[in-house]
Amino acid sequence: MFPGRMTLSPPGPPSGPPEELQELAFIERPIRRSLKTAEEIDQLTVDEDLNDVERAVYLLSVGQEVQRASVISNLPSLVRQNPAETFRRVVPKVREVLNGAGAEIQLAAATSFLTILQDDIILIHTHTYSILKTVLLHLNHRDTVVSSAWLETLLSAINALPKETIKQEVLNPLLYQSQLSHSLQARLAACRILGKASCKFDSLIVKKELLPLARSLSRDTESEVRVCMCRQLESMARAIGVEDTRTELLPELLELAGDEESSVRLAAFDSIISLMEMMDGDDRLHLLVPLVMSACDASSQVDEGVMVSLSFQFGKLCSGLAGSLSEEQKRLLLQKFQVLCITGLPTEENQMDVGESTLIRCNCCYNLPAMVAFVDPAHFLCDIHPSFSGLCSDPEVSVRRSVAASFHQVVKLLESNVHVVHKELLLLLQDSALEVLDALMNHLDETLELVLSRGDNLILDNKLPELLSALLSAEQKVGSSLRWRLHEKLLHRYSCLSRLLPGELLHQTFSARIFIILTTNKVLPVQKEAARTFCTFLRYNRKQEQRQEMMERLIQDLAQGRSYWNRLRFLDVCEIATEIFSRKYFNKHFLIPALELVHDPVANVRYKLCQLLPRLRSSLRLPADKLLLQKLDFCVQKFLCREKDKDVVAMIRKFHKRHDWDLLDQKKEKEEMLLLEMLERQQSDGKLNSDKHMERKRRDSKTSLSSAKSMSVSSSTGSSSTGKETRKAKLSRSRSLSSQPTSSKPVNSDRPLKVKDLSGSSGLGKSTRDDSVRTAHFTLTTQSTSSMPVLIRSKTTSLLDQASLLEQREHRKSTLDHRTGNRDQRNHMMEHRTSSLEEREHRTSTLDHRDHRTSTLGQRSKTMERGSGMKDSQSRKLSMNRKSNSLQSE
Repeated sequence: MFPGRMTLSPPGPPSGPPEELQELAFIERPIRRSLKTAEEIDQLTVDEDLNDVERAVYLLSVGQEVQRASVISNLPSLVRQNPAETFRRVVPKVREVLNGAGAEIQLAAATSFLTILQDDIILIHTHTYSILKTVLLHLNHRDTVVSSAWLETLLSAINALPKETIKQEVLNPLLYQSQLSHSLQARLAACRILGKASCKFDSLIVKKELLPLARSLSRDTESEVRVCMCRQLESMARAIGVEDTRTELLPELLELAGDEESSVRLAAFDSIISLMEMMDGDDRLHLLVPLVMSACDASSQVDEGVMVSLSFQFGKLCSGLAGSLSEEQKRLLLQKFQVLCITGLPTEENQMDVGESTLIRCNCCYNLPAMVAFVDPAHFLCDIHPSFSGLCSDPEVSVRRSVAASFHQVVKLLESNVHVVHKELLLLLQDSALEVLDALMNHLDETLELVLSRGDNLILDNKLPELLSALLSAEQKVGSSLRWRLHEKLLHRYSCLSRLLPGELLHQTFSARIFIILTTNKVLPVQKEAARTFCTFLRYNRKQEQRQEMMERLIQDLAQGRSYWNRLRFLDVCEIATEIFSRKYFNKHFLIPALELVHDPVANVRYKLCQLLPRLRSSLRLPADKLLLQKLDFCVQKFLCREKDKDVVAMIRKFHKRHDWDLLDQKKEKEEMLLLEMLERQQSDGKLNSDKHMERKRRDSKTSLSSAKSMSVSSSTGSSSTGKETRKAKLSRSRSLSSQPTSSKPVNSDRPLKVKDLSGSSGLGKSTRDDSVRTAHFTLTTQSTSSMPVLIRSKTTSLLDQASLLEQREHRKSTLDHRTGNRDQRNHMMEHRTSSLEEREHRTSTLDHRDHRTSTLGQRSKTMERGSGMKDSQSRKLSMNRKSNSLQSE
């Protein structure tokens, strides 16, 4: 298309590739050479169908060294998964691989077996025995690092092996390894094995079999063997007991304490001091005290190692030997401690190594509390205070850090004399090294509490401004550094000042500084700790105007601050305030300003508020905080309706869902409480109903008995109660038949008696019989007799009436039984229908009303039976009179 711009190169020989392509080709060559060939890939490929044990066996058999090392390192995991198969198939393969393996595989195997033994993965001793055989096989490896690793595995296996196995497999070979013909490494291993195995056997076996071997090793020609065996004699002494230690081991240790090698003397000295608690008063007086005094007297001839050990054990020696020392010996020990406190300083004549001398002075700082107790706190000022003051101003930072770490213990021992160390406390607070302040801050709250509470008031008033100034300078020094963790620790320790200093003094000196840290520091943990300390100061301040001023600063500078960072800090203050203040105080001063941040234009502030809403909600209690709850709900609804930031929306929905869950949980809780109350009420009402039911049964039984008696009385009176109309018809008929006049005769005296007997056979009472007698007498004297056919008809009618009465009686009995059954059924239904107390009371009143009606009906039936009986007796008397009149007319 553009022929004018095309140029063709003349033909010539082919040129090579450009230089860039040659460089790329040179780079690619080693990459291609480093790739695995197909044969190597086939060797590294493992069948996926194999399980872990089969894969381990396969890799140990044909795998490369890196694969074998990986399998051996993974051996503890295989033992945890399948111990039986691992020890049956994998461990024998590991044993085969270890023969002639390199140091890497040897170390991996020793580490794996040690892990298996320490983690208590093995459950049976046969597995431990299999590991023991492997360990003993490689214990004397030519590489000292490998042999040391296998020795650690063996020492761990001794704890898991039985005594017989240890005796046969471990201790018997020691008889040969302890001989001088064996290597130094084997004899050192024998010393450590003796010390470990002595804890497994009783004192008799240790004394007869192990102690002679220990004596021979403690007299070995090599100083390393003597040192190693000397350090193992302590464990052997605890195994054989106090008496055998005095007779068997102490002479051996005293002999080693005079050894020509300083390392052996140091080991013997440490072992003797460690066994001091097993010595009685005589041994301490005749053996230990001369040894210690000789070490203290010949300080110039004593080597540095013994001096370091003596400085470290000095407090323990003085405390243990206090009862066995004379006053002169105590004075010598005190002088020796004073010398140790200035060891290596430029003022001392005999110069030592800087590192050793610094370590000796650090050990003296460690033993300061024990030495204060040794000399009595009353003599602290003249005996210990010069050395204590010199250590506080030591040129080495490590020494000052050590004395700062033990300062609180010294203050505890001084009690009322704590004012003597006031200068040293100021010195450490004003130290230029932050390490010293860090060590002092670990227990600064305890120190300040002891200093401000036990000191003399007059002296304290004079020195208190200096102490407060030192505390403020320490905070400024730490705050200006990059050690924010130390700054956080310092602020946390300063919170104890709220309980120790007056509120006004605290408000003037520390509150303003803590508030500045809260508003200006950029490290979040430091800000939160400053907020906690400020809230603590606010809570313990007793002046209302100062409290109001501090709250106003919080609201104006933080809650209403221009920087969103300050508003976030106010929410942090609210979160901490819920832990420090009461719920009432928090709701009064913190809740409303926090809820007003719902209008904040920064989403991070609103998000923080949403995170804080559950804590704010938990501080409310109804009905006292009903208005505050409405404001909080309004805040939530505003978030739900107007919020546009997705993170804030997600957080508020999470809170809203949780709030719904809380409401549902409260509803469930109310239902459970109601159900529990109903159950308790049912149980109590069930007992009450059972009592009422028993009382009702007794009352019904009495009522049924009375009704049965009344029915028997009514049945014996004949047909008076049921045949009233029939009797009226009979009476009218008899009157109509006897209407003709007849001649009357005087009535015999025995006729009324018959009537009386007849009336008495009816079963009525005395009053009924008297009335019937009067009625019969009246009817006999006034009326005429009836004819004979009337008497026959009257007799036949009475028989029919009796039959009807019997039928009616049976009917009444069946009706009564039916009513009784209905009443029992109602009572049974009442026992099951106890859902509410009001229904039960209503039904109970209904039943009582029915019982009253039943008794009323019974009384009415008795009254009616009395009336019918009287009428029946009158009719019988009339019939008798008529019969007598008819007989007289004949």
